[in-house]
Amino acid sequence: MSGPVLVLTTDPVGPEMPGPAIRAFELARVLGRHLDVVLASTVSIAGGHPNADLRLAVGPELPRLVAGASVSFVPSSLVYMAEELRSTERPVVVDIYDPYHLENLEARSAAREQDDANVTRLSGVLNTALRRGDFFTCASERQRDFWLGSLAALGRVNPYTYGESPRLDSLVRVVPFGLPGEPPRRQGPVLRGVVPGIGADDKVLIWGGGVYDWLDPLTLVRAVARLKDREPSVRLVFLGMAHPNPDVPRMGMAGQLERLSDELGLTGRHVFFNPGWAPYDRRADYLLEADVAVSTHLDHVETRYSFRSRVLDYIWAGLPMVLTEGDVLAAEVSAAGAGVTVPPGDEVALEEALYRVLTVPPARESFRALSERYCWDRVAEPLVEFCSAPRRAPDLLVPRLSPEEAAGTATPGGPAPEGAARPPGTGGEAVVAPPGPPGPGQGGVGPAGGASTSELLSAAGRQVAERLGSWGRGKWRGR
Repeated sequence: MSGPVLVLTTDPVGPEMPGPAIRAFELARVLGRHLDVVLASTVSIAGGHPNADLRLAVGPELPRLVAGASVSFVPSSLVYMAEELRSTERPVVVDIYDPYHLENLEARSAAREQDDANVTRLSGVLNTALRRGDFFTCASERQRDFWLGSLAALGRVNPYTYGESPRLDSLVRVVPFGLPGEPPRRQGPVLRGVVPGIGADDKVLIWGGGVYDWLDPLTLVRAVARLKDREPSVRLVFLGMAHPNPDVPRMGMAGQLERLSDELGLTGRHVFFNPGWAPYDRRADYLLEADVAVSTHLDHVETRYSFRSRVLDYIWAGLPMVLTEGDVLAAEVSAAGAGVTVPPGDEVALEEALYRVLTVPPARESFRALSERYCWDRVAEPLVEFCSAPRRAPDLLVPRLSPEEAAGTATPGGPAPEGAARPPGTGGEAVVAPPGPPGPGQGGVGPAGGASTSELLSAAGRQVAERLGSWGRGKWRGR
């Protein structure tokens, strides 16, 4: 197949990028060493890229890019929103490293029916992508087991896909988040002596990403309230209080965090909030000024299948860590001796661990194996292999029944009945979008009759914003 590899992201590409955009940017960097690559954002682009042609995929440009690509690498949500991706006969690689339907179990409102509608809708978004993908990438072997179960329930684990590979490596491979091969370098001061209240000799703890409803910064703040009594110079910095994508609103947990810090008298003295987002090319400065990195969460299903990309930055910087146990990376960090893990929600254990790591940090050698394992060049190998010889999934090229049809239990509004017209490239699995939102504030995204892809993408952001609250920006709190 002729044409470049198309790497798509639904986040901004530029100086300030969230995790999904960073992932697209860095994977495009590796792919671009071997193949022609176009990196496209449906939101905005700024600056340049060392190995890819940057494009803005809005309006008619998205279908043109998809039609001209030999293979597309895309987030699952975009498959749902863009008919061009669902109907193309070119191979589509779907990135499922983020099980966002599990994350949204923690985005609770006052009405369980509303929460159920949102999570069920997001499951439908994912299922649409799982039905269409020719190849899938996820973040860990634990995630791979989870996604194989989801694919099996949709009929994608079958004699056709099994016949290509009994381990189903031809269908799903692990492509984790990665870290740069070169060490971080300082460009200039960003915290010490810059942010009022943070001095040259203070003990700086850093929370290296956003504040989301499925994380637990509250236990961390309570632990710092205890720790300050025996380590008065402790300073905790939250680096990302406002997501760089304007369509992603501030979550409820961010407000709870700020209120708790205020109530405990910590804001501007021991706890500091960056109201925006750390620029991608300056993140090393923040990390290298810190003494300890932290990431805390509660004990729920999202944790088990999560892959905290901020922890990769901590490893890259050789920054000692205190992490809540329960996820894959926390276990690897603990086993390597690069940090300490604590039980979820235990502020006493967390305070003790912070004090211990501040007092006796781990040896630099404990980071070497993790850094080598998660280098972008290494983790991207399965994706480079597929994109170098892209192919359609064999079960999408033949007429097939859905599991419900084969069992005789298909329901109205479900998969298309046998013999019905099916969208090109779906190989017998009808791509049926979940029903539209029952009303304002129900969340999710969904194709609407006659709407263009760009209109759907804008509507998606508005609907998510309605569900999760208002967007806020401000100055460093505590100045």
